[in-house]
Amino acid sequence: MAKKKKAPGGNTICLNKRAKHEYTIETRFEAGLSLQGWEVKSLREGRGQLVDSYVVFKNDEAWLVGAHITPLISASTHYVTDPRRDRKLLLHRRELDKLTTAVEAKGYTCVALALYWKNGMVKCEIALVKGKKLHDKRADEKEKDWNRQKQREMSVSVR
Repeated sequence: MAKKKKAPGGNTICLNKRAKHEYTIETRFEAGLSLQGWEVKSLREGRGQLVDSYVVFKNDEAWLVGAHITPLISASTHYVTDPRRDRKLLLHRRELDKLTTAVEAKGYTCVALALYWKNGMVKCEIALVKGKKLHDKRADEKEKDWNRQKQREMSVSVR
C-alpha cells in the first residue's frame, strides 16, 4: 500500500513575518476563514500571502483585508476571481467582543499572523498587537544577534 505524501512545509500555508518585526504581539486567536472553492485549491498549492493584511470589524463581524490568494489558471477558468477580496473570519461572539473592545478602546491593532491547515480546514491565526518604536526594533535585533553568537560559541565548544 502506498504511503500518503506529506505536504511540503507541514500544515503552514503562509506566515506574516513582517508583523513579528513591526509589532509586539499581545494575544493570539484562532479563526476560521470563509473561502470560495478556487481559493482553497490555490491555498493547497501554497499560493497565499499575508504581507499587508489586517482585520477590520464591521457590523459585528470580523473581516480579513489585504490577504492575497493567487488564483490557479486551471481551477478558476469560469470565475471572475478577485485575489484581494475581503474574507470573513469565523469567530465566537465572546472572542469578537473581546477583540472589538481592545481595538476600539485600548488602541490595539488586529493583524493576521499565519494561515494553516487544521483538520482539513483553513485556519487563520490573528493577534492583538501594538506597534513597536524604532528603539524597540533595534533592541530586538541586538538580542537576536546575541543569541546567534551564543549558539555559535556553544557549537564550537562542544566539538
